[in-house]
Amino acid sequence: MSRIQPLPLEQLPASLADLLQKGVSSGVLSSTVPIQVWANSPSHAQGWLALLDLFHSDSSLPERLRELVRLKIAGITNCRACQVARKSDQVSEEEVACLSADDDRFSAGEQVAIRFAQLFASDYTAIDEGHFAALRQHFSLEQLTELNMYCALMLAGGRMTFVQQAY
Repeated sequence: MSRIQPLPLEQLPASLADLLQKGVSSGVLSSTVPIQVWANSPSHAQGWLALLDLFHSDSSLPERLRELVRLKIAGITNCRACQVARKSDQVSEEEVACLSADDDRFSAGEQVAIRFAQLFASDYTAIDEGHFAALRQHFSLEQLTELNMYCALMLAGGRMTFVQQAY
């Protein structure tokens, strides 16, 4: 049970309900419960959903990479909703089961991004210039910036959902 009372779907403001439906239809959202909790602050919930949608609809990062990063961070935040959700069929369950930056199933760029996501979520003070040099070998400045922002959003969302118990 969520620690913050979720609003019933029929009580959501129309603009938030529309964004919620769009998120479910597009696969951005796998559960409505977190949004129903956030709906207690509708304008902020709308902003969060709009940002999530932007990362999925207009991203310079490949879908597969975003999914690998999202799942790596989900494992660290212990967000059950995030861990079981699948946002892309470009990542197999076998790959999810061995989601390691050292696994040869992943390209060199994916390995660097997975390592970065792991540190971002668990030991961010260890991220140094060497990590950014490795990232620059595989990602443009736009992609590198977006990767940082995406990691931040996934980390915050996973921790918020866990803390709220909004599954």
